[in-house]
Amino acid sequence: MSDEPLIEDDDATVLEARLETGGARLDKALADIFPTLSRARLQALLTEGVVSRDGQAVSSGSAKALPGQYRVIVPPVVSATPAPEAIPLTVLFEDADLIVVDKAAGIAAHPAPGCETGTLVNALLAHCGASLSGIGGVARPGIVHRLDKDTSGVMVAAKSDRAHAGLSALFAAHDIERTYIALTRGAPSPAKGRIETLIGRSSSDRKKMAVLRSGGRTAVTDYVVQKVFGVPARAGGAPMAARVACTLHTGRTHQIRVHLASKGAPILGDATYGSGSPAATVRAAIAEAGLARQALHAAVLGFVHPVTGGALRFETAPPRDMGDLERALEAL
Repeated sequence: MSDEPLIEDDDATVLEARLETGGARLDKALADIFPTLSRARLQALLTEGVVSRDGQAVSSGSAKALPGQYRVIVPPVVSATPAPEAIPLTVLFEDADLIVVDKAAGIAAHPAPGCETGTLVNALLAHCGASLSGIGGVARPGIVHRLDKDTSGVMVAAKSDRAHAGLSALFAAHDIERTYIALTRGAPSPAKGRIETLIGRSSSDRKKMAVLRSGGRTAVTDYVVQKVFGVPARAGGAPMAARVACTLHTGRTHQIRVHLASKGAPILGDATYGSGSPAATVRAAIAEAGLARQALHAAVLGFVHPVTGGALRFETAPPRDMGDLERALEAL
């Protein structure tokens, strides 16, 4: 996936209920239809942006409730406070308010059940020290967006409360430049376009996301095919693989992975959404490159510094496994 706001973790609990009559305070009305959640918990979830009515986010617990279908995404509880761990970081930029890193594949953004250690949060706590503690919450200090564990690339984290608030607002407004590089099975058609769908939890597998006909949340991805590989000699033959640049206009869970799969060009190495098998020569190229993850890299992150107001833009090349795979594909 891709770059993702903190609203849909893989292990989150999704609650849905319908409110038939409005008029009461929203937090009280929600407590009535979601009896397992206290008003205090609901107020916190509203602030985190994980509550929606008919697909539109709601955030004010004191506002009047309106009738409709309400959805609450309850993040998993992480029991232990993350501990600092001396994990190497590639730091692209750092000042008193934020830090930008090039995250390696295989590192989760923050602790979650079954992955309590070895995360970016653990590394940041060791690197930044006490300045990070508590910013944005104990379980995910400093984190305002995330990349899938096996997606590499540029991430920003907050080191101050004012940066956390500012960055969160930028991501919520999608006022961020985000471009990803993907290596795909085949190539999406046409070679350049926009994918705009609804994305939500799959009804058949709650750990997967899917393109939905109704419900879910709007997801918008612009893409352009930069290179094609293994094009047959016959006219009109479909390429075996492609390098695709994807620009995000929203940040839904697994958005790029789901969108490219929906175009019939899943990301190579994606065990979750890569239905079907690539050609034998592409499989051999994957093995030769040692790729053991989805071939997806967050290459560009640009934004206005939430404290200084300066324009920041960071770009990194895909890491060695994707680079080796691209070179192997060029030889097809």
